[in-house]
Amino acid sequence: MKKVTNNRYLKCVLPLLLVALLVSAASAAPIGLDPGKWAPATYQRLAAFVEANGSGGPNYDPAKPPYVVFDWDQTCIFNDTEEALFRYKIETLNFKMTPEVFAEAIRKDIPKDNFSDDYKNADGKTVNIDLIGADLDAAYTFLYKNYEGFGAGGKMTLAEARATEEFIDFRAKLAWLYEAIGGTFSADVSYPWVLYLFSGMTADEVKALAEKSNDAALADKLETYTLSSSKTLQSKAGYISMGGYKRGLRTVPEMSNLMNVLRSHGIHVYVCTASLDNVVRVFSNLPKYGYNVPEENVLGMRVAMEDGKYVPRYDDTWVQTQQAGKTEAIKRELVSKYGYGPIAVFGDSQGDYKMCVDFEETQVVLVVNRLRKDDFGKLGLQAMETHGKPDAKFILQGRDENIGAFRPDEKTIKYGKTEPELFHASLVK
Repeated sequence: MKKVTNNRYLKCVLPLLLVALLVSAASAAPIGLDPGKWAPATYQRLAAFVEANGSGGPNYDPAKPPYVVFDWDQTCIFNDTEEALFRYKIETLNFKMTPEVFAEAIRKDIPKDNFSDDYKNADGKTVNIDLIGADLDAAYTFLYKNYEGFGAGGKMTLAEARATEEFIDFRAKLAWLYEAIGGTFSADVSYPWVLYLFSGMTADEVKALAEKSNDAALADKLETYTLSSSKTLQSKAGYISMGGYKRGLRTVPEMSNLMNVLRSHGIHVYVCTASLDNVVRVFSNLPKYGYNVPEENVLGMRVAMEDGKYVPRYDDTWVQTQQAGKTEAIKRELVSKYGYGPIAVFGDSQGDYKMCVDFEETQVVLVVNRLRKDDFGKLGLQAMETHGKPDAKFILQGRDENIGAFRPDEKTIKYGKTEPELFHASLVK
């Protein structure tokens, strides 16, 4: 009797399972969107969005092609390509500045106020740009005169230069300075500042260096590390040590697949980033990385150039593409071209919040879940309020920061942890 019951069960259930599999395959096959590690509800909303708005869909008008806008760092890739390049430049001493230009670059637009108490030295004393700047000037001048790579007559190899106390001081304090500026002053000070260190380079030199940095970081283990300054050199700022620097980058195959699917269905794809435009163009455009975004479709930060080389000054003809500046850049470059806003926006942080909510045409906003507690984090709350609804505007995507990959759920596992979380604790009190 048991055998008969099982047979009847199989006869009833197997056809249903087959239909379910066919429906699932059919939903993915026509548009080519790979389910990958998308959260299921997020995947279904994106698939329906492409079907409705892409070529052949009921909403598609070739005379008024739709377009979408992606943030780049921590959205399309795991971790930050600009910050990885910044520290790669330090590690490999890839600078094209004289000591005089370097001194100008590190002080550009930095207030003389003390940095936040979170950035005191190891002795608990406050630090400001004058103190740390003096130490960096001395270390950079030493390296400029002695490292052969600067072309100023020095004889040291890179390995020999990196073994000096001056390099140890330079590496730790320049990396720390970026964090201190960002943690003390506003983003419109810190974001351009790191770009001024490209001074003396051509756009092609920056692109070539960015590719080397990307490739090295993609091969690196994902981890955090500490940088400490010299304990033996006499210095103005004192001994400085800071941990939490992130090593390694990862591509996100679900995002590259989505970009390629959108383009294949006549939906134009743009990137709006707070990193230097030419840095992101390397990652987003080179075929070996898989995203295939046309270079001209990247809206990013711009540094002034003279005689074909970057100088330590922001391009005053262009907006800073961070926070409200992202909305302004989209209006200037895309709304002026198309006559309407993006139908979808993809982001991960407060810097993306404004472009996610400022355009009435936007049908879908993808929130990469970084467990934030700011306005952007609250978009995740909205996503879960309409979870699974066919017309949901906000959709949430979790990831595992230990491996730098999406996970098939809205919850995120923070680096160094094992348990997934849906929201930052402060949002659900």
